[in-house]
Amino acid sequence: MLNRKVLSALGVLLGAAPAVAYDSSYNMPVGVTQIAREVHSLHMIVFWICVAIAVAVFGAMIYSIIAFRKSKGAVADTTMLHSTIVEVIWTTIPVLILVGMAVPAAKTLVRMDDTRNAELSIKITGYQWKWQYEYLGKGISFYSTLGAESNYARQLHSGIDPNTVKDYLLEVDHEVVVPVDTKVRLLLTANDVIHSWWVPDFAVKKDAIPGFINEAWFKSEKIGHYTGQCTELCGRDHGFMPIVVNVVSKEDFARWVADQQAAAKAAAEGAAPTATTATTIAPAASAAAAR
Repeated sequence: MLNRKVLSALGVLLGAAPAVAYDSSYNMPVGVTQIAREVHSLHMIVFWICVAIAVAVFGAMIYSIIAFRKSKGAVADTTMLHSTIVEVIWTTIPVLILVGMAVPAAKTLVRMDDTRNAELSIKITGYQWKWQYEYLGKGISFYSTLGAESNYARQLHSGIDPNTVKDYLLEVDHEVVVPVDTKVRLLLTANDVIHSWWVPDFAVKKDAIPGFINEAWFKSEKIGHYTGQCTELCGRDHGFMPIVVNVVSKEDFARWVADQQAAAKAAAEGAAPTATTATTIAPAASAAAAR
């Protein structure tokens, strides 16, 4: 009776595992790019494989402990010291599982490193503690630092409750603006120490290393604001150099580029800039479509 109950419980757990609900805030985001969705899918496949293995292994252990305990008169079998068949089985099964996980993962990794045919290139330089963005071929360059409201609230004895600050530590003074449905190539480096540029919704996390150029890319399929942070411990204010990417329509992006170029030209000529800054773009169409 005990054997049937244990086996039935294991079967129920294994069969129902993929249907178990979970709080997505503790999991990887599905993201807004094809690569991000593939990464999330691979993550969940590996997760449920691990769950199934854990249930099988710990289930067998618990069953053995209960069913063959000393108090029930169980005696250890000292005759079966070696079994070639068992060793072949417990070697072959893990190898097959690993190969089954490695093949789709390798395909996704290859695609993640394919920066060919990019429609827009942005050079990103990490500093202590800010980011510099240069739109290659467009004459646009600016620094992006922690937003003034968050920066003030984080100061010791500021008297401001961080919970009252919108997007606390996730706002910047200059956003990265890119067009939707466009392959954006990122060229990452650093000026001082190692930083790391990470935006979860794009499944992009790449180190910025002084003296080296690392490449990454993303192609957002949805308009909206997406946030990230530096994920490499880079000094005192490591936790205060967020990333904000504003994905807008291609028409709005073209207007933003024209505004930035006009502002740069006016500044070079000594005139007061009249164009909007990188943080003020909020087109009606983009705002309506933003998530």
